[in-house]
Amino acid sequence: MTETGPPEATPEAPAVLDLTTDVVSLTEQLVDIESVSRDEERIADAVEAALRGCPHLRVTRFGHTVVARTDLGRAERVVIAGHLDTVPVHDNLPARRDGELLHGLGTCDMKGGDAVILKVASSIPEPTRDVTYILYEAEEIEAEHNGLRKLAEAHPELLEADFAILMEPSNAVVEAGCQGTLRVDVSVSGVRAHSARSWMGANAIHAAGDVLDRLNGYEPRRPEIDGLTYHEGLNAVAIRGGVAGNVVPDQCVVEVNHRFAPDRSEDEAEAFVRDFFHGYDVRVTDSAPGALPGLDVPAARAFVDAVGGEVNPKFGWTDVARFSAVGIPAVNFGPGDPSLAHRQDEHVPVAQIVHCEEALRAWLEADS
Repeated sequence: MTETGPPEATPEAPAVLDLTTDVVSLTEQLVDIESVSRDEERIADAVEAALRGCPHLRVTRFGHTVVARTDLGRAERVVIAGHLDTVPVHDNLPARRDGELLHGLGTCDMKGGDAVILKVASSIPEPTRDVTYILYEAEEIEAEHNGLRKLAEAHPELLEADFAILMEPSNAVVEAGCQGTLRVDVSVSGVRAHSARSWMGANAIHAAGDVLDRLNGYEPRRPEIDGLTYHEGLNAVAIRGGVAGNVVPDQCVVEVNHRFAPDRSEDEAEAFVRDFFHGYDVRVTDSAPGALPGLDVPAARAFVDAVGGEVNPKFGWTDVARFSAVGIPAVNFGPGDPSLAHRQDEHVPVAQIVHCEEALRAWLEADS
């Protein structure tokens, strides 16, 4: 008798994208290709195959990041970018259409924006500006895996442009630049003792009250940059301390997140936080720069005019900062409410997806 092992798993069929369909249906196709961070191969394969079918584009693959470019010799070049990955699935696949809303993982963050990129890239063979379309991997996890960061380090020439648009959800309104972010550990020291003889020690958790009092008294700075008012923040986001149920703790750490306006550098933001917590040990655990709006460049002005003229400041951090770091002004512009990103009930208004496609099309087909 011949023994056999368990049957081999059937390989998953390659995903196929139909770029001739409407942008909402294309969003559904993208959502139904599961692409949790570090598992983007299947969706990147589908995107690459679809774009290689467009003779007017030069397509490059780097890891699970796909770059498609026009080379028409235009006076300006712009980048339009979006990430392909999502946070983990939470019983929110496949996509589901419900009237004027499209539900499902990634509909808001940010496969609606990706669908807009693919429709525009495939259907505008001769834009009035040269365009580099980038659909990249691993935005939702640690920066070391970020496909845009890896691309900038390995092939910086592929990011060269006069202006960049990141299709992150922004309620289909331009959000310019972004704020920087800084996380620090503020350490408070005490003296350990038995809780039955607490007067013989010094309770570090109790002493951390001064750190919290300072935070409660913080007055946020609201600088105006290029006509946009940013709103800084300084908040405790975690607190760690304690030894055992019968021990007065000798150490307490308050984790603080500072969101700073893009007119401050990382060094200036750090100096402010250290001065704010003068007298305490402050250790920086994470830092990322902001990005100035850059609305004074011609391509940016033309884009804002094309999409309706409304511009808001971006209070969160996005990959526009990566473009700003290499001297490329960038904005966020994509369908979806950013407050719905990563939620189980994530959804996007169908009208916003359509509006973003129409706005980009009008801008890329209009005279420079």
